[in-house]
Amino acid sequence: MTVLCLAETDADGAADASLRALSFAAGMAGGAPLAAVVFGPADRVPRDALAAHGATGVYLIEPGQVDGYAPQAWARALAGLAGQAGAVAVVAAATDRGNEVMAYLGALTGLPVAANCVSAEPDGDGAYRLVRHRWAGLLLEEARLEGSPALMTVATEAVPAVTVPEPGAIPVDSFAPRLDGDDLRVRAAETAGHSSGASLATARVVVGGGRGVGGPDGFAPLEELAGLLGGVVGVSRVVTSEGWRPHRQQVGQTGTKITPELYLACGISGAIQHMAGCAGAKHIVVVNTDPGAPILAHADYAIVGDLGEVIPALVAALQARAAS
Repeated sequence: MTVLCLAETDADGAADASLRALSFAAGMAGGAPLAAVVFGPADRVPRDALAAHGATGVYLIEPGQVDGYAPQAWARALAGLAGQAGAVAVVAAATDRGNEVMAYLGALTGLPVAANCVSAEPDGDGAYRLVRHRWAGLLLEEARLEGSPALMTVATEAVPAVTVPEPGAIPVDSFAPRLDGDDLRVRAAETAGHSSGASLATARVVVGGGRGVGGPDGFAPLEELAGLLGGVVGVSRVVTSEGWRPHRQQVGQTGTKITPELYLACGISGAIQHMAGCAGAKHIVVVNTDPGAPILAHADYAIVGDLGEVIPALVAALQARAAS
């Protein structure tokens, strides 16, 4: 009766989106074993964080088995684990990687995948009664998912990360998946200069830039600020439409939904589609010259001013603080 949850990691340990997915999976498990699945070296397993959010064990797939991000290999490993552990469900956060891996898993197993779930309850005969987001969260759909194991991704911006009262020590078991050459044909690698350890969907800090940045060159200060804060850069749709930055950095309804601790939005007006992507941020700070910009209504703090002056001043202050 085990539930498996794919746990992504970043430079700080367990990704926030995965901790939310783990809390979701703990609610599904209802006291049954809940195992987190981690791809990476043994010394990078965030045991304490995983235990604190409900995991009762960890399955580890080390780099010697799957080096780097290989979506089909990750899915093959999850399929093998599900069979070995007798899993009734496999869950992942609805991040870029979580969505991709679960899509591969559905294809490998021939099972349906329910995306963007916000709740799941057993409904007899191995089925689950679900509520999930549709239309970028504008609609909640009630559905019944049949198939064993049940495959789901979690709409993390709508699910809190809940800690358990008294987490205990959890075992870590290595798992060696059976792979073939085709499983490793597609692999992603990061160069040393771009290996931040966090993706847009899992970053704890996102520095966003919109039309007010002025052009491609205007993102250099935002990149520097994101580096100092240990975060990543995100952009509004108009920025990708203008070709200033790639689509993978877009925050919004047609981009990536983010759930950082801090979203610093610079020169972004805050259209409805953009707010649908950043509403899960715990704190929103805005820098904008327009006091009537819609995004200010959603901000915890706002600076009405020129980001060309505000951002360099903030960078200088952070650098001075680090130096002291």
